Amino acid sequence: MRTTLRTGRAAVIFAAVGALALTGCGDGDDDKSKGSGDTKGTKPAAGVELPQLKGEKIEVAAVWSGPEQENFVKVLDEFEKRTGATVTFVPAQDPIVNFLGTKIAGGSPPDVAMLPQPGAIQQAVQRKWAKPVGAAAKAELAKNYSMGWQKIGQVGGEQYGVYYKAANKSLIWYNNAAFENAGATEPKTWKEFLATAETISASGVTPVSVAGADGWTLTDWFENIYLSQAGPEKYDQLAQHRIKWTDPTVKAALTSLAELFGKPNLIAGGADGALQTEFPASVTQTFSGGDQPKGAMVFEGDFVTVNIAQTDAKIGTDAKVFPFPAVGAQPPVVTGGDAAVALKDSKGAQALLTFLASPDAAKIQAAAGGFLSPNKALDLAAYPNAVLRDIAKALIESGDDFRFDMSDQMPQSFGGSPGKGFWKTLQDFLKNPKDVAGAQQRLEADAAKAYKS
Repeated sequence: MRTTLRTGRAAVIFAAVGALALTGCGDGDDDKSKGSGDTKGTKPAAGVELPQLKGEKIEVAAVWSGPEQENFVKVLDEFEKRTGATVTFVPAQDPIVNFLGTKIAGGSPPDVAMLPQPGAIQQAVQRKWAKPVGAAAKAELAKNYSMGWQKIGQVGGEQYGVYYKAANKSLIWYNNAAFENAGATEPKTWKEFLATAETISASGVTPVSVAGADGWTLTDWFENIYLSQAGPEKYDQLAQHRIKWTDPTVKAALTSLAELFGKPNLIAGGADGALQTEFPASVTQTFSGGDQPKGAMVFEGDFVTVNIAQTDAKIGTDAKVFPFPAVGAQPPVVTGGDAAVALKDSKGAQALLTFLASPDAAKIQAAAGGFLSPNKALDLAAYPNAVLRDIAKALIESGDDFRFDMSDQMPQSFGGSPGKGFWKTLQDFLKNPKDVAGAQQRLEADAAKAYKS
């Protein structure tokens, strides 16, 4: 799941975050409190009540890997301690709907799946895979989530999803030494961003690291530009295919994106190198090599901190951040995340949804870094640094004033599938950014087919 906060007050808050110097990312304290173990359930002090599930086996599927998976497993470990259940993480592949379809056809669906798109939740409901959220989890949602966050997990007025994770995806992270050597400063507009990139290039360092092997990062580039340039109303219309991809606003956004993609000297490895670079590598190559990295800047969300931690760079001194620059009147603010959906109507699946809807679960992963929660009951002190705390505060204070990421509102066959639709066309566009009209035509053809099916 990815969400897009409306521009305005929230945008100002997020922009202010970028001006702060990042503090060090220390390891937070996990919530290790355990329940009493009585048969009515376990309830740590001020914690969520959970049933005893000794002997029950629960599988949870998600497309997460690396540190993201490892940190989520810490949450599952705590659930095991409190309930006595045995929980297994099942690595899934994109698109997760196809992965789940194979598992279900084989008679072995996981108990819970973490779905990254509201469209995937709708598909799971339409195919009669998803089970409604139970009373205990609904109570946690009502207590801890704004109505907007509850509604985005609903289909036909029924609650199916628990939005466990969110992320700010309008951030540019940079190698501070490379910036200082080039005499570069943080840009506030797209024009200034391109000028900064040229300045860094002239210093002998390639300015931008692009994760072109992962199509979702390219959709994020487009969506930030489009939201800022075309505005929220057009953004909503395009997301719902109420205007065509041949619309002039799409041409304008692709033309702006081509100002970066059309200059191979500004992209680490050129287009060919970018198309072979997966997201984790796009981050680590930005913060490895001291003041001579493969790329001086990398675009993506707050979760980048997890990947930076795999390098020797220190957040706040070696690695800094600024908001995605304004292409139009307002800087864009895009967020994302994942919802937990039960695929089995079991006591264990419902208990896990209840736990994930509580601040107890969010506290554990927040402390590990690279994670934001839409749970308003989570103490902001759980986050390991000031920037994450400010980003989380802005997310909560936005209340119901948000909308979903464009690609996540689309049918997954168009907006969320490797080698197809939106992802594939933007990968082709990275290779040939002069073909704006061709990209528009392919996007429209694929979108029209996907929205009909």
